[in-house]
Amino acid sequence: MSTKIQKGSKQAAPKFRIDIADGGPLMVHGQPPLVQKFIVPNDKGEMWWLQDGLTFKMATDPVALCRCGESKNKPYCDGAHATAQWDSRLTAPETGVLEGAQEYEGPTLTLTDGERYCAFARFCDAGLRVWNEVGESDSPEHRDMTIREANHCIAGRLSAWDNASGEPHEPELEPELGLVEDPKIHASAGLFVSGGIPISRPDGFTYVVRNRASLCRCGQSSNKPWCDGTHASFHWQDGLGGAPTGKKW
Repeated sequence: MSTKIQKGSKQAAPKFRIDIADGGPLMVHGQPPLVQKFIVPNDKGEMWWLQDGLTFKMATDPVALCRCGESKNKPYCDGAHATAQWDSRLTAPETGVLEGAQEYEGPTLTLTDGERYCAFARFCDAGLRVWNEVGESDSPEHRDMTIREANHCIAGRLSAWDNASGEPHEPELEPELGLVEDPKIHASAGLFVSGGIPISRPDGFTYVVRNRASLCRCGQSSNKPWCDGTHASFHWQDGLGGAPTGKKW
């Protein structure tokens, strides 16, 4: 079966892929950059930037990254999944984000929203909130805000589509893994997978390739392998330290 690629995304070079081990870690191939990413607010308190922090080594190929949330050597796997109290089952549907997504049509843009994939990053809440911004997209200011907020959805839940061309506005992202930190809610969040890196189950099934996706790394999501924001409810911490000192997106 050929791999499906979401419209507006492109698959990364063949060396990049993530294989999810049966009951175990994320096996990352191709040595993509592994960078800590902080969700940073603007002066209004709105979630606004994703800013780089620490960079971690990808010393082997593949590298095993923890997804049970219990490793003492995060972000790497140390075998804790074998005794941790967690449910490793991959319960997410095989369909892509766009299947069943709700559509919000505005004057120049349409917003698609696959709510099940929400990772609680909250970039969508700035200004009027993206669901209202799209309704005002005949204004350049609100159009730009709609695209910005949709593109900052690290889960890929949201996409802004041009009504005239029917094409999505999608950011140009290189293959990279982001260890997301959310200081505002005193929690560490999911693994931001960008640049079209394929993600496969132990049975060989490959999920629809997306430019933006967020994988669970606290071990408690009910929509595995995807992050569903559960980390926020119990303030899961990865203990990596670091600070937002690098480039902003």
